[in-house]
Amino acid sequence: MTVLSEESAEASKTPQRQIIQASGIKRVFGKGTGSVTVLKGVDIELPAGKLVAFKGRSGSGKTTLINLLSALDRPTEGRIVFDGKELTALSNKERDQVRRTEMGLIFQSFALIPLMSAYENVEFVLRIAGVPASERKAAAIRALDLVGLKPRMHHRPFEMSGGEQQRTAIARAIAHKPKLILADEPTAELDSRTGLHIIKVFRDLVERSGITIALTTHDPAIMEIVDQVYELEDGQIVTHA
Repeated sequence: MTVLSEESAEASKTPQRQIIQASGIKRVFGKGTGSVTVLKGVDIELPAGKLVAFKGRSGSGKTTLINLLSALDRPTEGRIVFDGKELTALSNKERDQVRRTEMGLIFQSFALIPLMSAYENVEFVLRIAGVPASERKAAAIRALDLVGLKPRMHHRPFEMSGGEQQRTAIARAIAHKPKLILADEPTAELDSRTGLHIIKVFRDLVERSGITIALTTHDPAIMEIVDQVYELEDGQIVTHA
């Protein structure tokens, strides 16, 4: 019993691996007197295998931060390291490759291709990620099954509810087994009940697959479900819990 207690104590001291480390992040849009500083020296760490939320009012810098962490944009100043790779030092082509193969992105507008079924939407993204043809069907079905949409996989977006469309977007984001998913206001277009269900899908994915998920939100109910919360105000982190 003593040995087990000592091992548990040592395990608790093991540092949490960080999937994202960002330091001194500043983002300025425009030049001269017309410039606007949206982020002002932000420092954050995203622990691997956790569900993290960025909250704050509109204009606080949440979306800009998500765009930077997902390598869709570059900071004016600062450094972002993703799983040991410094994103801010990579070429545009290298950043695109990291985003396609190691990250998943989810937007509030769903961004599904209207004439494609749920299955086809997911399979199409697997093609872009370079997944071999022999593996794409099984990967697409597995992802749709994880979000509870396997029975609806042949339906097109206009034949699905808002919640089903968002779950299709989630399946598309996880199908290639990314290390990190970044979601910008993923429940903003949904009613509160459906939105809470989507967050519970995220919670389940984190626990079952070990994926790290970071999302932006205005919804206070979501704060009760996530592991960590960063609050932004006027381009700065004001609280972290």
